[in-house]
Amino acid sequence: MPENKADKKQIFCVIRRKYVALTPEEHVRQNILNYFINKCSYPQALISVEAQIKVGKLLKRYDIVVYTYQWQPWLLVECKQPAVELTQEILNQILSYNHTLKAPYLLITNGINYFCFSVKDNKRLNTLPKYPS
Repeated sequence: MPENKADKKQIFCVIRRKYVALTPEEHVRQNILNYFINKCSYPQALISVEAQIKVGKLLKRYDIVVYTYQWQPWLLVECKQPAVELTQEILNQILSYNHTLKAPYLLITNGINYFCFSVKDNKRLNTLPKYPS
């Protein structure tokens, strides 16, 4: 059971299986996770949230990675709160993470707008990729 704090709202994360603080960015993250699982049929068991990776000599945390059935990174996601504009700086951030992860697809979103990219084709996609069977 989550600790009840009058000043802090919490939301249950189905991936992390625990309650987390409901920040504006977390709201975006939970909405995209819900969309992935319920609308895109991305396998819930193959989604990782807020795990640590090494980027160069620095330790960073990615927002979401969807893996293939072979546990290879497939889609890397960077979430920002709605007030944050999706800029080249955010694209550079996810690209630096992907230097380590090597996912073929990237997604940046602020919950209002999103940009999805195919790394292999070096182009922006109009829709999210279909999960590989």
